[in-house]
Amino acid sequence: MKNFLATFLFFFSIVFYSQKEQPKIGLVLSGGGAKGFAHVGILKEIDKAGLQIDYIGGTSMGAIIGGLYAVGYSGVQIEKIVSDTDFVALLRDKLPRSSATFFEKEFGEKTVVTLPVKKGIVGLPKAVSKGQNVLNFLFELLALVEGVTDFKKLPIPFFCIATDVENGGAVLLEEGSLPLALRASSSFPTLLNPVVLDDKLLVDGGVANNFPVSIMRAKGMDIIIGVDVEGRLYQKEKLNSVLDIMSQIISYQMYRKSDAEREKLDIYIHPEIYEYNVVGFDKKEEILQKGIEEGKKFRAIFKELSLKQINRKRRGKINFEEEKYLISEIELSGSKDYSRAFVLGKLKIKEGDRLSRKEITKRIYLLSATKNYERITYNLIKNKHDTYRLKFDLKESIEKANLKLGVHYDLLYKSSVLANYNHKYLLLENDLFSFDMILGDNIRYNLDYFVDNGFYTSYGFRSRYDQFRTNSKFNPIVSQFPTVSSINLKYRDLTNQFFIQTAFNRKFAIGVGLEHKYLKVTTETLASLNNQGTTFDNSNYLSAFGYLKLDTYNEKYFPTNGYFADLNFKLFMISSDYNDNFTSFSQTKGTLGFATTLSDKLTLQMTNDAGFTFNNPTSDVFDYYLGGYNQNYINTFVSFYGYDFAELSDNSFLKTAFHFRYAFPKKHYASFIANYGRLDSNVFKDIDIFKNIKTGYALGYSYDAFIGPIEIKYSWSPDHKENYWLFNLGFWF
Repeated sequence: MKNFLATFLFFFSIVFYSQKEQPKIGLVLSGGGAKGFAHVGILKEIDKAGLQIDYIGGTSMGAIIGGLYAVGYSGVQIEKIVSDTDFVALLRDKLPRSSATFFEKEFGEKTVVTLPVKKGIVGLPKAVSKGQNVLNFLFELLALVEGVTDFKKLPIPFFCIATDVENGGAVLLEEGSLPLALRASSSFPTLLNPVVLDDKLLVDGGVANNFPVSIMRAKGMDIIIGVDVEGRLYQKEKLNSVLDIMSQIISYQMYRKSDAEREKLDIYIHPEIYEYNVVGFDKKEEILQKGIEEGKKFRAIFKELSLKQINRKRRGKINFEEEKYLISEIELSGSKDYSRAFVLGKLKIKEGDRLSRKEITKRIYLLSATKNYERITYNLIKNKHDTYRLKFDLKESIEKANLKLGVHYDLLYKSSVLANYNHKYLLLENDLFSFDMILGDNIRYNLDYFVDNGFYTSYGFRSRYDQFRTNSKFNPIVSQFPTVSSINLKYRDLTNQFFIQTAFNRKFAIGVGLEHKYLKVTTETLASLNNQGTTFDNSNYLSAFGYLKLDTYNEKYFPTNGYFADLNFKLFMISSDYNDNFTSFSQTKGTLGFATTLSDKLTLQMTNDAGFTFNNPTSDVFDYYLGGYNQNYINTFVSFYGYDFAELSDNSFLKTAFHFRYAFPKKHYASFIANYGRLDSNVFKDIDIFKNIKTGYALGYSYDAFIGPIEIKYSWSPDHKENYWLFNLGFWF
């Protein structure tokens, strides 16, 4: 019935206009989120028929697809763009880990929820995503028409619709920045932040006018083709998520208005996509196919209409090849709280660079990763001699503080809840204050104050309090008392550091500093021998330290490529040693690792650890202790599968671990781990460093959940008859 009606209306229009001059044809594309990918199939059939579109209007995803077509992309090219783009990562503002600051790589990546804090009051975020990645994506694709601010002057005249949040009215966008207009039109509430344009706060145009046929009619079009990808209201049984409910609420007015708009169409097209929803981006190939199938039904209509077009504009083809631009000047606008050195240091752009649009996007990732900006836009303005002025317009975030939350459980620290408060621009320009309060079975905290000076040397202060209590085969005791199989170990650490640091390309950092450490390590297990508990150490230490770090892993917890290094040297100079027998000593400890893919799903991660002590300390607490599996060990504790926590110890050690990880669909992993180690007072004193090797193995299952890794592992060693079940839930902290 629908196709019959469309055919009837079409032929009526042809008869009506057969005596007139060439009819003007308008195309209207409705919004519909992921369902809007169906528009592409219609555009492909329009191209095949040779049909010329004289005006395009759209809303939300219809605006984006229509905008791309208006600037010159063909239906086939838009299909390729859709197929090649990870829209889930785009909408989540997910950045490659290489873009993260070194501070974030080292101390971040451990929380689940982020809430803004304004004037001491915790609020809710405006949306899931700021939409910066969407904006970057649009700037890349629309580079060809960057200087065009009147959308009527595009290769095909164009308009789109947004909604004014203050009054709910429709806002017609047909001039200004095309990427910003499309970003505003597609700002689905709760999913993408609203966009400020011309002092108006704008969200998705579908709220006010999802199918702007009347506006197209007012443009003087004779025949209007409308492609409708709206769904229908759900029954209560299918309203199972906040997005479902929000979409339903938004849809009430939208569907009523769209019903009236459909009556003004000459050709109405509605692909059969009721089974899909607005966030079904993982179904994009299916939705594209639905659009292609629907487009074929109108092939004859498009062809007949095309034959009536005698005078046609030549439609060029956009080349996907990336042009590089020679940057002769860099201009910053809107930078108030962060210095030029900070901004350019993060962007890694300097005068004389030759960059493509994709390369500029990657540099914007670096600045966006600081989370200091609501919006970053740019223009390339051509100068004489084929050079360009690169002008950045920065909109700094007014939210300087936020509260982040995380959860964790492991067998050493037990249950933990992390509340992280961080505040930028607290005392000085470019500074960051971060405080972790970890509540649970073992109360802990981490405090960091860091002044990031970009190109120049940075500095900061760190403070940490850590404690745990566990029944452990603590080697210094078990080796002295054969009848004691384990002790109730109580370990407390308070560490304060002042340091200066220089980071290079967010991959490499080098620093030096001074450290104060207070250690108290006790057990009550041996109280029956002397009517008191045993104290291993209860002293303050002052030391100087230096470090060199490298981190290019593409993921923190499940890397598939990259390198890692963490090399430290520490000189313990002074102590309040409670035994009054302290002598100065030094320690060096390092980790070297890499990850590489052996096949599409199989990854090898190899990690090498070593530690050495010079001028042996009088306190056993500075021995290197191997055993257990935690990734949040402090000081000289090192994980080693096949042995209990701190079961092995000595003044020096070598360890190598091979981790084979097989990836199943949807973030599930199976693992096999083999680690080998040697401990001695000096592991290098003999030529044969492979004697007395300790071995351990583990089999495990992991799931990369939104709260962090969920892991269960079975660990054993052929060196003894014991085995262990290991469990972890959530990000490590």
